[in-house]
Amino acid sequence: MSTIRHTSEKALQMLRTLPRVSIANIRDNPNSKKPTKRGRGQHSGDKHGAGNKGSNQRQNYMRLGYETGNAPFYLRFKYEPYYKGHHLKREYPPISLSLLQKLIDTNRIDASQPIDLTTICNTGLFQIKPDQLHYGVQLTDEGADDFRAKINLEVQHAPELVIAAIERNGGVIRTAYYDPHSLFAVVNPKKWFEKGVPIPRRMLPPQDAVEYYTDARNRGYLADPEEISKDRLVLAQKYGYELPRIEDDPDYKMLVQTKDPRQIFFGLNPGWVISLKDRAIIKAKESQ
Repeated sequence: MSTIRHTSEKALQMLRTLPRVSIANIRDNPNSKKPTKRGRGQHSGDKHGAGNKGSNQRQNYMRLGYETGNAPFYLRFKYEPYYKGHHLKREYPPISLSLLQKLIDTNRIDASQPIDLTTICNTGLFQIKPDQLHYGVQLTDEGADDFRAKINLEVQHAPELVIAAIERNGGVIRTAYYDPHSLFAVVNPKKWFEKGVPIPRRMLPPQDAVEYYTDARNRGYLADPEEISKDRLVLAQKYGYELPRIEDDPDYKMLVQTKDPRQIFFGLNPGWVISLKDRAIIKAKESQ
């Protein structure tokens, strides 16, 4: 037998001679104790009685997903394609015309100034949460017959009857898109200004929303102004009211006040920094 020089060679030589580990040759450690197991007799459980199981067995619950039987629920029920991608769809919490009229009557909203998403959120009655895929508000036609305010309004979605109710009173309505990053500044301007960061630039709508915001029938903010003027007359003929002339209105300047497609706040350009402490507007220096 050759001389073993190293410890590793000695260990390998020992493994070659030892038997293979199996259930037949394993034993408990010396002086180890096995826990005693109570039998399943009459007094084996601590809650033995007429209303309890004698062996104190656990309740048998079905496996998760098998509540309907032996097959899981996703195999027993049919596939619903309309549910696909629901967590990616944009949401627009509703606000009715009747509630908007009430906010104007109670002086929560000033009808003599342009109304946008910031104005609606500043009332304290609405919460737009961009992190929950809220992209603005949609104006519903509830109370369209009783709406009497003349306003310059910007919302994110509005049906045809709502547009007719506002334009019948000499008002102006537009539908505009806000990207999620801009919405954080729009819904809470004070919190955004306290950060000391510049006002972001509003992004253009995604591909699936371009058609809506470029359509004059929806009063999209990217639509052709001439097409909007023509469609205002068509809508007035359809619903049977005389379209007021905005040019002759004493509030003409307020009614025609609009934002740039890249602008978020009225009168404030992207890139400006608002200092609430100093009550100042820090503008970018213009290049020579």
